[in-house]
Amino acid sequence: MGVYRFSIAIDAPPDAVFALWTDLDRMGEWVGGVTGVANITGPVDHAGTTYTVLFGRMRSPTTVLAADRPRHFRTKFGNLILKGESDVTFDADGDGTLLTQEFRTHGLVSSVAARLFASGSFRGSFRGELEDFRQIVEGEARPTMEP
Repeated sequence: MGVYRFSIAIDAPPDAVFALWTDLDRMGEWVGGVTGVANITGPVDHAGTTYTVLFGRMRSPTTVLAADRPRHFRTKFGNLILKGESDVTFDADGDGTLLTQEFRTHGLVSSVAARLFASGSFRGSFRGELEDFRQIVEGEARPTMEP
């Protein structure tokens, strides 16, 4: 089993960060390769809800294991390439949020794939996706200046 932990400070309140994180319609904006989400069985912020993340023809069935809005979101996911659990916390940090994501992978192929995604901060890596997410949520949380 591989364990990877990443944290990022986000200049937005935890409820805004949690809301975007759990917006399945928008997941493809920051998670590389996501082409959609299907088969949603209930509210995504409730334990027991299941859904399938689509990566083109590849699918990743996902189950929400724990959800405590706006503090915690834990899922189990898996396909042939990458399977395991994602455990995310959203801690208030001044006026912003400290988002911490921990991946626990299961199986040899998943451990090798996760090691590749955990290396560096290139677009599509775990860190790169968190940076893309941060930019999106901060851009939406900032008040716009009207002329």
